[in-house]
Amino acid sequence: MQLIIDLIIINLVFYFVYYAEYLNLFFLVYISVFWVISSYLLGFYKVFRFTRVLRVLTLLVRHFFIFTLGYFAYFGVFKEGEVIDNQFLVLIYLIGSISIIKILWLLLLKRYRAFGNNLRTTIVLGFDQSSKNIIKLFKSKSNLGYKYLGFFSNKEYKSKDFLGVLDDVFEYAKKYEVDEIYCSLTILTKEQIKKISKFATEQNITLKLIPDSIELYSKNQSIEYYDDALMVLNVNRLPFEFSENFYIKRIFDIVFSIFISLFILSWLIPILWVLVKLESKGPLIFKQDREGLNGDHFICYKFRSMRINDLSHKVHATKNDQRVTKIGAFLRKTSMDELPQFFNVLLGNMSVVGPRPHIESLSLEYQKEVEDYLKRHIVKPGITGLAQISGYRGEVQKRSDIKNRVRLDIFYIENWSFLLDIKIIIKTVFNAFKGDEKAY
Repeated sequence: MQLIIDLIIINLVFYFVYYAEYLNLFFLVYISVFWVISSYLLGFYKVFRFTRVLRVLTLLVRHFFIFTLGYFAYFGVFKEGEVIDNQFLVLIYLIGSISIIKILWLLLLKRYRAFGNNLRTTIVLGFDQSSKNIIKLFKSKSNLGYKYLGFFSNKEYKSKDFLGVLDDVFEYAKKYEVDEIYCSLTILTKEQIKKISKFATEQNITLKLIPDSIELYSKNQSIEYYDDALMVLNVNRLPFEFSENFYIKRIFDIVFSIFISLFILSWLIPILWVLVKLESKGPLIFKQDREGLNGDHFICYKFRSMRINDLSHKVHATKNDQRVTKIGAFLRKTSMDELPQFFNVLLGNMSVVGPRPHIESLSLEYQKEVEDYLKRHIVKPGITGLAQISGYRGEVQKRSDIKNRVRLDIFYIENWSFLLDIKIIIKTVFNAFKGDEKAY
């Protein structure tokens, strides 16, 4: 939301202040894209409810320094170094307006939260001195916007804040829709932390750790300071939990899918319709119910590669499967049967890259065999994925196949980057031309 507001301000400032001869679509696109990229790389929008005004001022100075360099670089490259007085004037308006709005927004939000609005519900696990400090902060700093519900501990306390023993937290968190859980590392064991971490991931709850020693830090944790005094370890969020990553991936999905639809599917569909119809009866497009984001079901599209049969919605194709037609074998070998799923991407059911979607019967079976299987459902399924280009696709012949597939899917979810998506797409195209021996 803040990004969209800033982009509107940038374009309005240039529209009303700039000379008309320099106001063109190419310049506005350049300056907008540069703002988006630089703000993403510098973490300009990583401002949280506990972020202080001084931190925001630091972000503003750092970001506008880089943005100014990119702004003048445009004239150095495209206008042969031409500089006019209005260029400095527009920068002053731009920096001033965005800075004032950003700081006012932060202050107004704090005031808004102080009146009991925009709250995040929190609970604390363990009751030691560090936990008491966090609880005191929640109660005294209402402008942070935290609604403290109480604490859990294996030792019973005669306090209105005591909610129960540690084992009660799971049912309580579901019932009262808890947003954040704070765990004391001096009270909870590693196994308890692991169990709570898994629960928090499945329930989309933010997990934060109250540290006792610097030795407990890991690459999956980062330090946060509340009110410049209390230190908390934040269990790092997954890449897709950041809105900027979601928008980057979604925009790419739409652009890439439109390109494939216009330049490949537009002429390929009529040709395949004739070829498929000549060999077997039935529709060109095969529709199948699959599990997608958050386990929700959607209709997945494929070019039909089999003769009409009663097992198509229950059993995957096997090697030398008699149901597969000749043209179907070619489509599967080259992965061309998956191309209609670009329509699923445009509809928002799938992404170009992600874990492959499974039918419900197989999904239920895999959940019993692989502990972290459901973690795949926190992102949209993909047409291709890291597991597929790594050789784990097609028929699951042994238990290790699905375990390795899920392992790679989870690695992708936890380590996503735009560059990783591009690498997977390039490898997928290469495999399509080479032909995959497991694509049958």
